[in-house]
Amino acid sequence: MIANGPRVREQILALLSRKDYRPLNKVEIARRIGVSGRARLAVRGTLRDLEHAGEIARIRKDRYVLPAEADLVGGKLSIHPAGYGFLISEKAGQPDVFIAAENVGTAMHGDRVVARISPEPPAGRIKGRREGRVIRILERAHDTIVGTLQQSRNFHYVVPDDPRFVHDIYVRPVAAVQEDRRSGTAATVGDKVVVRLDDWQSRHVNPEGEIIEVLGPASAPGVDVLSIIRKFHLPTEFPSDVLEQAERIPESVDAQQIARREDLRSQFIVTIDPDDARDFDDAIHVERLANGGWQLGVHIADVAAYVEPGSALDREARRRGNSVYLPDRVIPMLPERLSNGVCSLKPKVDRLTHSVFIQFDKRGVAKSARFARSVIRSAHRLTYKEAYAILTSPPRDRLGERLHVTWELAALLRRKRFEHGALDLDFPEVKVLVDTHGKPVRLERVENDESHQLIEEFMLAANEAVARELKKRTIPTIYRVHENPDPEKLAEYRELALSFGYKVGDLTHRAELQRLLAEIRGKPEEQALKVGLLKSLKRARYDPQPLGHYGLSKTNYLHFTSPIRRYADLVVHRALGSDSAARRSYHVGMAEIASIAEHISATERNAADAEIDATQMKKLEFFQRQLDGRNPQIFSATVVDIRNYGLMVELPDALITGLIHVSSLTDDFYVFEPARRQLIGRRSRKTFSIGDDLSVFVARVDIFKRQVDFAIALAAERSKPSRRSKRSPKKA
Repeated sequence: MIANGPRVREQILALLSRKDYRPLNKVEIARRIGVSGRARLAVRGTLRDLEHAGEIARIRKDRYVLPAEADLVGGKLSIHPAGYGFLISEKAGQPDVFIAAENVGTAMHGDRVVARISPEPPAGRIKGRREGRVIRILERAHDTIVGTLQQSRNFHYVVPDDPRFVHDIYVRPVAAVQEDRRSGTAATVGDKVVVRLDDWQSRHVNPEGEIIEVLGPASAPGVDVLSIIRKFHLPTEFPSDVLEQAERIPESVDAQQIARREDLRSQFIVTIDPDDARDFDDAIHVERLANGGWQLGVHIADVAAYVEPGSALDREARRRGNSVYLPDRVIPMLPERLSNGVCSLKPKVDRLTHSVFIQFDKRGVAKSARFARSVIRSAHRLTYKEAYAILTSPPRDRLGERLHVTWELAALLRRKRFEHGALDLDFPEVKVLVDTHGKPVRLERVENDESHQLIEEFMLAANEAVARELKKRTIPTIYRVHENPDPEKLAEYRELALSFGYKVGDLTHRAELQRLLAEIRGKPEEQALKVGLLKSLKRARYDPQPLGHYGLSKTNYLHFTSPIRRYADLVVHRALGSDSAARRSYHVGMAEIASIAEHISATERNAADAEIDATQMKKLEFFQRQLDGRNPQIFSATVVDIRNYGLMVELPDALITGLIHVSSLTDDFYVFEPARRQLIGRRSRKTFSIGDDLSVFVARVDIFKRQVDFAIALAAERSKPSRRSKRSPKKA
């Protein structure tokens, strides 16, 4: 008879919790809890599961203990390019653990590890900060590395693209020049390659591996983005059974489907999306009511009508978790037949939708919400630029009149949201436009203007309404949560704000944080301080419990409005299912919901990192092409920080930060004045201060270190009175 799993788990934890417990191995533990024979398999499996969950730890001689009893902590390792790292604990509420470079061992970025906490920080380290040493690697994040093949006199090696992997990887000479099985091309020096790592036991020797894929010369078109795709292990092709299932889906909506739904095809419904969007998953319409209020309709592509739970389409969508948007391509969650075809809310065609109707009073307070499976026929497909042009001009036709009424409601909702404590953490975006070969040709800044804000407010309202409904129905689903920040992190951020001369109170009070964000708006240091704040806050994630959203200041929140590109939204659509039969056909327990939430939180983080990496790479390539062309473009720049070695500047039109090294300021010898954060010319007394506007051109690009150096373009603009010079640094 096999022992009962939950009972074995309780017995093991009870044994390890006893005051007289001494570390035992798996055989001894089985014997102590009275398990023998085949039932020991359950003990071994439970020990493995408990260790993987971080509830117990395995120490020397494969003996088990509770982590806290041995000053151990388990979690995921985040490595900085400088070599040190932080262990993010798997236990909620536990602070991160600093891991010095010499204590990382052979662990790599993203690995799940166990670290032993040091009794106290070594001399010279920050007091009060928990430090540790990695003693065991529980699970490798990945077993492959992407890099560039190089050769010394005696051996081949690969230089990893990821600067967080600080060791070169030796590859066997025969592997370095062998014919690649997939591409049929030989790997030569300078090629981008994928290496499978061998078992790596000692940090004192370089890791070794085998080349398993040759991506091509590093300079060849498309290889740079392909390298990122491999680096982040993104899928590039759909399995054949998924494509076959997608092909069987009709491209048009039939009369039987329409008959079972609320028919909204006569409503004046529009979509507003980016210029280059191909999948339209949300549409809106707003009507003024006789009582002075509004009715908002948000209509979302009903992907759940086409993707059955457990089907090949569903399994692949769940595995991917989300779509990924790279500068030269999209890696979609669903095949194109759905994402750009039958699910996309194109104008003038019938489409199946899931609708949310919310009635607001004249003060913008939501009074009621209704949900329905529907069919729409979008009247207009607007780009953000087109919508913005309409909103900033007097209405000239029916579309203009309706859009202006729509903005009245959106503006009211936006104002109320910030009054209720939402944080203004919006960032402008810079899109990298590429040519047919993937080469960056232009950087385009995208502002969060009224057209974007309009859609944002309505999507937030729909997401919140659905979250309240599912919570009221007690239906298991996936919520979007953003937990309250750690007060210690906010205290550290306060020091950063003080260093910029701002008077800052207790930032654990939301009103004080809002006041600071309002004060820095439009200032040269706004970007730096907003980024610093984001790093101080916890990362939004998915969870089966409605834990609230700190940034939005909402108690109940989830993602409902983008099921074409996010699996979380598809789960929510299924849970909401407007008829009881649909709800009965899709029953998912809390354990399954928790597993999905954890998985898609990880895929979302991975996709975001890939998108940031690809965009930054294309920006650097854009500036390198400026250098190569020997006719560099002149950019506007703002001084955002000053160090003893130079000026840190930000290019607002590129959203990139770079350095003007002090050695490039050749008209004088400049001295750093730390109290005023200025560089002052010893002879001329010219000053550079935070907030100065300069004209610059690119001077040097380091692709590997992801750094750009600039030089000042016009001598007349080398020094200007600081816009902040009249205000001396403030103290709290």
